[in-house]
Amino acid sequence: MPQFFIDRPVFAWVIAIFIALAGLVAIPKLPVARFPDIAPPSISIFATYTGASVDTVNDSVVRPIEKELSSVKNVLYYESTADSTGGANIMVTFKPGTDAELAQVDVQNRLKNAEAQLPEAVRRGGISVEAAESGFLMVLTLRSVSGETDELALGDYMTRNVSEELKRLPGVGRVQQFGSPRAMRVWVDPAKLAAYDLTMADVTEAITRENAQVSPGRVGDEPTVPGTKVSTSLTVHGQLTTPEAFAAIPLRAKADGGRLLLSDVARAELGAQTLAFSVSSNGKPAAAAAIQMRPGANAVSTAAAIEKRLAELRPSMPKDMEIAISYNTAPFVKVSITKVVHTLIEAMVLVFLVILLFLQNIRYTLIPTIVAPIALLGTFAVMQLAGYSINVLTMFGMVLAIGIIVDDAIVVVENVERIMSRQGLSPRDATRQAMREISGAIVGITLVLAAVFIPMGMAAGSVGAIYRQFTLSMAVSILFSAFLALTLTPALCATILKPAKTHAKGGFSGWFNRGFDALATRYTGAVGWVLRRGGRMLVIYVALLAALGYGYSKIPTSFVPEEDQGNFMAMFELPAGATAERTRAVVKAYEAHTATRPDIVESLVILGFGFSGSGPNAAQAFTSLKDWGDRDTTVDREIAAAEAAMADIPEGMAMIMKPPAIDSLGTTSGFALRLEDRANAGPEALKAAEDQLIALAAESRLVSGVMADGLPDGQSIALKIDRQKALALGVSFSAISDMISTAIGSTYVNDFPNNGQLQQVVVQADAPARMHVEDVLRLKVRNIDGGMVSLSEVVEPVWETTPLQVQRYNGYPVANISGSAAQGVSSGAAMTEMERLAQQLPRGFAVEWAGQSLQERQSATQTPMLLAASMLVVFLVLAALYESWSIPLSVMLVVPLGVLGAVLAVLARGMDNDVFFKVGLITIIGLSAKNAILLVEYARHLRNDGMSLHRAVLRASRLRLRPIVMTSLAFILGVVPLMLAHGAGSEIQNAIGTGVFGGMLSATTLAVFFVPVLYVTVSRLTLSGSWKKGVADKPEPAAPAQ
Repeated sequence: MPQFFIDRPVFAWVIAIFIALAGLVAIPKLPVARFPDIAPPSISIFATYTGASVDTVNDSVVRPIEKELSSVKNVLYYESTADSTGGANIMVTFKPGTDAELAQVDVQNRLKNAEAQLPEAVRRGGISVEAAESGFLMVLTLRSVSGETDELALGDYMTRNVSEELKRLPGVGRVQQFGSPRAMRVWVDPAKLAAYDLTMADVTEAITRENAQVSPGRVGDEPTVPGTKVSTSLTVHGQLTTPEAFAAIPLRAKADGGRLLLSDVARAELGAQTLAFSVSSNGKPAAAAAIQMRPGANAVSTAAAIEKRLAELRPSMPKDMEIAISYNTAPFVKVSITKVVHTLIEAMVLVFLVILLFLQNIRYTLIPTIVAPIALLGTFAVMQLAGYSINVLTMFGMVLAIGIIVDDAIVVVENVERIMSRQGLSPRDATRQAMREISGAIVGITLVLAAVFIPMGMAAGSVGAIYRQFTLSMAVSILFSAFLALTLTPALCATILKPAKTHAKGGFSGWFNRGFDALATRYTGAVGWVLRRGGRMLVIYVALLAALGYGYSKIPTSFVPEEDQGNFMAMFELPAGATAERTRAVVKAYEAHTATRPDIVESLVILGFGFSGSGPNAAQAFTSLKDWGDRDTTVDREIAAAEAAMADIPEGMAMIMKPPAIDSLGTTSGFALRLEDRANAGPEALKAAEDQLIALAAESRLVSGVMADGLPDGQSIALKIDRQKALALGVSFSAISDMISTAIGSTYVNDFPNNGQLQQVVVQADAPARMHVEDVLRLKVRNIDGGMVSLSEVVEPVWETTPLQVQRYNGYPVANISGSAAQGVSSGAAMTEMERLAQQLPRGFAVEWAGQSLQERQSATQTPMLLAASMLVVFLVLAALYESWSIPLSVMLVVPLGVLGAVLAVLARGMDNDVFFKVGLITIIGLSAKNAILLVEYARHLRNDGMSLHRAVLRASRLRLRPIVMTSLAFILGVVPLMLAHGAGSEIQNAIGTGVFGGMLSATTLAVFFVPVLYVTVSRLTLSGSWKKGVADKPEPAAPAQ
């Protein structure tokens, strides 16, 4: 093939131009993301049973739904939470690769079977099924400019005019409201009600009767009387629209002919539908909405669509309202990608300088510089065909591939230049001869480097999704590089190079050439020396292997590095039973701290909400920092400052933490453990086991911040109803339950039209009448004789401890526990420690992992198999290429030397063995083999020409030193920008660059001495068939430099 293109250079150019054009067309069409679609898809189910206790919600809502979920296909796990607000939240996580839309349909079909078993109040409120990731893409805030617009007006506007608009946008899975729409609140005075011998049921019945939709039909409709000419529709305005109209609802006629109105026992007003949440932005009232993406949606395009829609909505908003994005994860995506693109450019410049240093001719340097971008553009074209995105992982793959891409071109150009300078041939003839010599090596190197990444793509789960990005971007760019090295590179060599008689003698180039020639001479002598001491070198080799094994076991493990994303979160949790007023006092201390920090742009606090659970004793803050270039501090420093400021809060606790490294794999950083009660030992036993595990973790040096990830148990009043006495007094149980649930909880009666939308009518006892348990006992119900009976007659209050939240995992009751690794300890070691501690718990309790922790556990088990599979594939490819078992064996024995350097580099910088380090290791396997192939292939070529084993090895070592050093140096300098990166997204760049830098450094410096020794040793063993005979063969003395 190379000979064909040497004679037809225009043809080679045409193919290259087509490849480049395909890439240029593909780039604008490729979506941009920080990470690809890594997380398994998940479906969320939400239901509300207003006023119900946690146990009631768990038994009557969660369990019937979970029973149906057991038969849904491809479920990885499901977990549910029922809390004291009456809310039930069930998150179903599916196996990676499951279609989220089909999964949603399957879940909805199963829910139809469960609906018949759910309470009427839950069915009326509706059960929402949404495909949305667990983390927030962004949080929007609607504020008052002057402070005159109240929180209720802001919440109502957000619900009516903003949320519905955003739900329609592509990529938006769920819009979670933190602000309430308006509702007609009917506040009843139970004392007045009892004075008129009325109950809550009378009030709700009157409202239902008077506020009703009517369908009166048409006058003159068929069948008609002969002669009827006109048909007219009738309209009856049955629904009430104002508080005054509701206040005028008649409850009953009085004895004096007058009427008892609703206003005589209650007051009606336009208030908030729910009072569960309260939002403040930088200490001022606001309404908020959190955006959760659909599984598989693109963060950058979704964020851009939301920003565009908000810009369209702003002109029509009231003058006193402004909407802003308070918390946004999308800018970090753009900054990360931009940083990687800069790294890519820096790598190309450094590689260009290395080539110029060695070849000392701008024409020679131009060839690899032309070929590399074409190979990268071709990779973009294939990425589009494969449905991939431009993300941090594919771009890292290209940065790593830069050094490899230019290798093939360097090998060709260096060979042509050497033949021209030594044999005085014309560029065309020199190219022909060079391609005959090295075409086999290029094909071999390419197949090895492409094959080494194939097992990576076969990994399962989220780890497989990460590895496949590297597999495609690196393997495809390497294949393009080899194709161009056999087509465009020889064509360019034959056409643009000029005859060269010898290397430069004067100036810097002359000094460099003399120095390198002297180095090559000394190196050849050193190779002869080590070949004569093969036994000692093998002992050193075994010692290095032992050092590698020890060093690898000492590297702490983790999944992906935590990063400075420009924001952090704070979770506040007060003792059970704490009111919103007490929670607000703690939050104000946090807001006062953030107001003093110059690098904090905004702090948004949502009272009543928390990722661990919702309730009046919980709050969640989202704090955003200035752009990376505009601030002096880091997220870690701000978190430390916030922790110090909140250390002396009067009650409760504040947890300050980073967002997760991968948004779709959880809501916060650290590990997520589920302690399952598989023996159904009961809530008390589960709580005791949870406390025991947390106490054990507190004594461990490997973990920190281990705590219950949920709301604490609290005191509640159990109302014990004496049914026998109630029966004797003629009071039905339904009358008692209706009275309590409506007065103390609330009852959604029906809807009323308000400014073009239907909103709820809610009945509840007025605040002063439901502050204490005595108020409940003073409520009166009607018996069958029409008399009024006080609840104190039939109800006895008993104080008891009850959970504010019930959590389940795969149908088992669980305690959610979160925590993180101690300073200097890896997340993998922390998770292993938690599993070890859990073994000390009583029988019947088991530990499960969720979210990112589950994926990390899967990653750890797959890695050894992947590395072994990569080495096996390389070995088999080489065996097939060279029709030999000895050559591949001598090549593969060099691989651990590269891995040793990677391990030492990572240990020296105190970094972890994470997913990116593993990608680097697999790259090192291929590159270590590449250097060995260059040398072994040429030695084999010389031996086939009749040269003896030692002379062939010495000559190959000398002649291949220059291309080995040049290609290795090009690759090493290509990853230097990754290793030294700082700023946004630098943590991942450092993680991948450090290992590869160290690995390639050791692979080059050690391999140039060990490859000759290992090749000679293996060749002797193969030829002689015995170790003794191999040792008896005396090596020839070192050949003179040629």
